[in-house]
Amino acid sequence: MNKIFYAISSLFLITACGTNQSPNQQMESSDNSVKIVGAMRNVMHKGELFGTILLDTITNKSHLYGIGSLEYLKGEILIIDGKPYVSSVITDTAMKVEENWKIKAPFFVYANIEKWTKIDFPDSIQTIPQLGIFLENISENQQRPFTFKMNATVQSGDIHIVNLPKGTEVHSPEEAHQEQRNYPIDNEQAEMIGFFSTEHQEIFTHHDSYVHIHLITNDQKKMGHLDKVMLKKGTVQLFLPE
Repeated sequence: MNKIFYAISSLFLITACGTNQSPNQQMESSDNSVKIVGAMRNVMHKGELFGTILLDTITNKSHLYGIGSLEYLKGEILIIDGKPYVSSVITDTAMKVEENWKIKAPFFVYANIEKWTKIDFPDSIQTIPQLGIFLENISENQQRPFTFKMNATVQSGDIHIVNLPKGTEVHSPEEAHQEQRNYPIDNEQAEMIGFFSTEHQEIFTHHDSYVHIHLITNDQKKMGHLDKVMLKKGTVQLFLPE
């Protein structure tokens, strides 16, 4: 991302829908390029729950960032600066978060980001839809897809962990999210890693969003897919690839 990110235009509602591209894409135009393995729609609509990538086979783990689901939808995956975290359900109120490279994902999106640029972030932006509009505006003439990271106090929010019963067949998003567990985040410091694109809905973002974000609390006790959030004003730091 170049210096145009410093010139932030006023926000306006984005109504255009992204188009789908084929899975296993790899953008090669810069060192910050986003790599994509598999596709969310293959999992949600075709029931392809098996792992398409073993994380330990990613050769360049330096400054690696990535997100995805654990194979057979048994947990969530987040890589931050070369550290791989996987979360799984223990109970309705408890989860396990551990570091592990020996895991597979049915779809995964990742990038190697060595340097980040801090972006001026308006206090008026507190929710995921507002964030999506903001990122759309400031990246209109820039390379997409791209990675972003945020540090903030989460005033309130929810994350989920997929927890599909063994042997379940999946033919729809509703079936894919059977038995998922939702966990509240209230007044906690957290780091969020996300990927933005207007062209990859149902590849690595859901059909109604341009962003896919995973969150981990600073104490590393909670990690999962971010469903909704209210960011505390004045606490947000947003970073884009330099």
